[in-house]
Amino acid sequence: MRAIASVIAGFGILILSAVAAFAQPVDGGLWHQPAGSDMMASIEWFDAYTLWFIVPITIFVMILLLIVMVKFNAKANPEPSKTSHNTFIEVVWTVVPIVVLIAIAVPSFELLDNQFDPGEEPTVTVKAVGQTWYWDFEYQDESEISFSSNMLQEEDRAEAGKEDKQAYPRLLAVDNELVVPVGETIRVLVTADAEGVIHNFAMPAFGLKMDAIPGRTNETWFKANKEGIYYGQCSELCGINHAFMPIGIRVVSRAQFDAWQTAAADDLEAANNELVASTADSKNLKLAENAQSAQ
Repeated sequence: MRAIASVIAGFGILILSAVAAFAQPVDGGLWHQPAGSDMMASIEWFDAYTLWFIVPITIFVMILLLIVMVKFNAKANPEPSKTSHNTFIEVVWTVVPIVVLIAIAVPSFELLDNQFDPGEEPTVTVKAVGQTWYWDFEYQDESEISFSSNMLQEEDRAEAGKEDKQAYPRLLAVDNELVVPVGETIRVLVTADAEGVIHNFAMPAFGLKMDAIPGRTNETWFKANKEGIYYGQCSELCGINHAFMPIGIRVVSRAQFDAWQTAAADDLEAANNELVASTADSKNLKLAENAQSAQ
């Protein structure tokens, strides 16, 4: 059953991957965003796995309802049955739900445990602070890099070098992305401004979702398995600009991250501009190679 569910999940991912070059919502999407981490892949598997229980149960209940409405309504069955109990049916409706719940609970507990325990020490720790209505990021290391991340305004696209709306979509792109290395465990300490309201740090492609509560620090983690730009949003209704509080995470190679971190310690804007330019150059080179191959 796990193999069949994995095939279904993979098919959904394949469809979305064909229409989405970056981890972001797509029009007409019927499944999750393409998984950007093993954790999200596990969540997708569990989602498909539970469908094998939900769909048959739903169909079975609908059939029972139809039988009852047609066969046992007052017109078709004027004299109702006097049956008080049925031992076999009572055993079945007790045992079957127990088996189903156990089959769902075992993998769900394993998944829940993995969400809180990465199994290894993180290489990067970042503090994410929800403000009204933007995010502050603070790297918890000797670099002491900290910055605010606001939604990218349309009039600032050209200056930021982010005119490509496929890579930097409207209402999701930010002026300063959180930069992390690929294939490494990233610890995120999530909180909110002491005088603010509750927010939620959510990144669908990583299966990441954690409340940002004033006066309290929650811990979560992720490990991106592919370079790129990933988008999420605040997922807790937090006020008038709740819908304009995106999260952008730029996943790069370790070499790129080290270079960015060194440069950002002195000049964050210059370091970010260099990363944006290198990403654009890589994309243009890839397009050029594809064009040559086609010729």
